[in-house]
Amino acid sequence: MNLLFITSNRVGDAILSMGLLSALSARYPKARITVACGPLPAPLFAHHPGVVRVLPVVKRRHGLHWLKLWRQVAGTFWYMAVDLRNSVIGYLLPRLWLIRLGRHRPDRHVVEEEAALIGEAVPTPPRLYLSTAHQKAAAAILPAGQPVLALGPAANWLGKQWPAERFIDLAKRLTAPGAPLQGAAILVTAGAHERDVAQPVLDAFADQQTIDFIGADLPSTAAALARCRLYVGNDSGLMHMSAAVGTPTLGLFGPTDDRRYRPWGEQCDFVRAPQGWRELIAAVDSGAVPGDRLMDGVTVEMAQDTAERLLARTGQADG
Repeated sequence: MNLLFITSNRVGDAILSMGLLSALSARYPKARITVACGPLPAPLFAHHPGVVRVLPVVKRRHGLHWLKLWRQVAGTFWYMAVDLRNSVIGYLLPRLWLIRLGRHRPDRHVVEEEAALIGEAVPTPPRLYLSTAHQKAAAAILPAGQPVLALGPAANWLGKQWPAERFIDLAKRLTAPGAPLQGAAILVTAGAHERDVAQPVLDAFADQQTIDFIGADLPSTAAALARCRLYVGNDSGLMHMSAAVGTPTLGLFGPTDDRRYRPWGEQCDFVRAPQGWRELIAAVDSGAVPGDRLMDGVTVEMAQDTAERLLARTGQADG
């Protein structure tokens, strides 16, 4: 049985779709699954149960990337094609079933929306599967017997970025003597192109053990995050990655919709600015608020309180 799974070119959305992929692989344990997605998230699907092939879809002018993908998959009869990109591919393939996204409901999380496509009332949570090699490499880098606090201070646009000085303040509070993560090492992660945003956070902890994962490849980053006691970050692909490897994850939200994109899982929580995301976007459009001040409503105290409750809920700091 062959199953084609077409998902996002964005890291965060691709990771969120792993909930649906896990549900499908559990429902059809003998299925041979081909995943088509963007080149950035492609390596993250390599070890998912049931996946036998991952096809990176590199965008080309005039939609020629879809033509290339069609040529790669048209020679196979597909029991099911799941197309979360709503492309024309599914209509042009020899297949039995075709599943596509319907109209978005603004009050429904993406994970719930995708689970509903196959009738799942209780969504299967996204899970990112790691290779043994990446797990061993992370174990060799991260300190044994010491908690690690991971910080993700970057995002794909400035409006989603909590100020670096607030990340620093929060981390110092959480790792201070007597705090829940007393003596924790600090891991900072971001894309290579985001070093100018993340480096000041890393530099602020010269007197503590730090781990520089800025610019690391995604599978290595995922394996490192899986060994952290807590991740705190902006709404980004790294936030969803942390949640998908089971790490307690605190997401920080301002001009994006937490109803649809909050980190998913029992070990997750989020803090958002008091203003709604639409209100923040409107304030920028009208010139009332600068585009780099949209996260100002998220205070360090709000994040600290939620982080401490999350740590208490998910076990001891050295657990």
